[in-house]
Amino acid sequence: MKCPYCGNCESQVIDSRDAGSDIRRRRECVKCGKRFTTYERIETVNLAIIKKDNTREQYDRIKLKTGILKACEKRSVTNDQVEKMLDEIEKKIMNSKSTEIKSTRVGELVMNRLKTVDKVAYIRFASVYRDFTDLESFEKELKTLLHNRETR
Repeated sequence: MKCPYCGNCESQVIDSRDAGSDIRRRRECVKCGKRFTTYERIETVNLAIIKKDNTREQYDRIKLKTGILKACEKRSVTNDQVEKMLDEIEKKIMNSKSTEIKSTRVGELVMNRLKTVDKVAYIRFASVYRDFTDLESFEKELKTLLHNRETR
């Protein structure tokens, strides 16, 4: 690993920690002695998302995270919860053993996780994902949510 301070290519790992889907490594340069942090992520296969109009788009974790964060805006959902949710969703996607997955499947995975984390964030995400166009659409989803809560 190249030192960001002096450019030397030799460093020692002082500490390693799990950081969700990443590994955080604290390093010290052998030449200048300064410390810096690096993150390692397992390289995943190129995954294509099949959109509703049958176009294909490269999977983008940041895009998915942005959608989840919008749904969770001004809610008590922490960034750690969002990262954990993303890790779980990605794990399910990668375990499908296919290099293509439908956007509807990804949306369902997100909604299933949001439903357990924050019901309001779930309704927000569902309203965009399912393209609610009127109050009746919201009402129907809320009734389903309330009915499922009562049957548990």
